Amino acid sequence: MPGIGVPELLVILVIALIVLGPKKLPEAGRAMGKGMREFKDSLNGDHPDDEKPAIKSE
Repeated sequence: MPGIGVPELLVILVIALIVLGPKKLPEAGRAMGKGMREFKDSLNGDHPDDEKPAIKSE
């Protein structure tokens, strides 16, 4: 299976621009990047928002 090259990326970008419009495209990119980052962090277990369970000694 060949990789995605520059022409394919340009086609995807043009389609996204047509579907989302120029105002929503950066917002969609940020949301996608944030989602990918959270997914990667959850796989590594390095997410800063994770709360460690408190160990209570009674």
